[in-house]
Amino acid sequence: MTRELATLVTGGHFFEGPRWRDDRWWVSDFYSHTVSTVSTDGVQETVCEVEGQPSGLGWLPDGSLIVVSMRDHRLLRRTPDGQLEQYADLSEHCGGKLNDVVVDAAGRAYAGNFGFDLMGGADPTTASLVRVDPDRSVHVAALDLHFPNGAVITPDGSQLIVGETLGGRYTAFRIGPDGELTDREVWAELAPLAPPGPLADVLAVAGVAPDGCTLDAEGHIWFADALGARVARVAPGGSIVDEIAAPDGLSVYACMLGGEDGRTLLMCAAPDFFEGPRQAAREAVLLTAQVDVPHAGLP
Repeated sequence: MTRELATLVTGGHFFEGPRWRDDRWWVSDFYSHTVSTVSTDGVQETVCEVEGQPSGLGWLPDGSLIVVSMRDHRLLRRTPDGQLEQYADLSEHCGGKLNDVVVDAAGRAYAGNFGFDLMGGADPTTASLVRVDPDRSVHVAALDLHFPNGAVITPDGSQLIVGETLGGRYTAFRIGPDGELTDREVWAELAPLAPPGPLADVLAVAGVAPDGCTLDAEGHIWFADALGARVARVAPGGSIVDEIAAPDGLSVYACMLGGEDGRTLLMCAAPDFFEGPRQAAREAVLLTAQVDVPHAGLP
């Protein structure tokens, strides 16, 4: 299906972690070290600065903003008066940079990490999904995930579905009463699982790399394909039922449904994900398109 793409914001370094809340978009920029809000007409306002490099965003039941600080493996909390404080230190459980996060209705935060030094070109290794409870205690929620990245929680709060960027799949868990993840199963298989080896070899086999994502009201997931220069809508099982190609020269690394009726798909796009070029240039953009099925669940 052909859709019209609109440019909402230009001049970013590398946008990530998009969310819709309080009638506006929220987004991190890795290399300006900022979290910003963006109005529906493109007015951008800085909310906070995160020296450790911001990524995933979420909200606690009291309305406090939770921000991933990637480099120092911390979750930060933005207090009502706008100050940042440490919420939890996840260093013990991170094999690479801390990355995306989803916060459930009870205030439990589930955060993934790279598992290895991606920018340094290390061989990929598996990583843990880590849970931080409302009392700020830290627990390993799931092991042996291939780059756990964007995750969603179903509207009834019963299931968490996480993308494995280097596993080419989405993996689902049942959420227990205390936040434990059980009943692990492959929710959607998008590409074969690559054998262990150098990053270039793993990427060549994977072909599809699910990055930031968002759930819709039909139980499908829109995801940014970090290797495919597109966003795609996947059904349970793995069938791609819709996709939107990025403009020439750009790839998409995260997306989120929002807007007044939940049918605006925001896309975080940049020429690549490499740290050096993205720090040096301001070529990242936020794009939007209208889709038929509205947002559901969290984030």
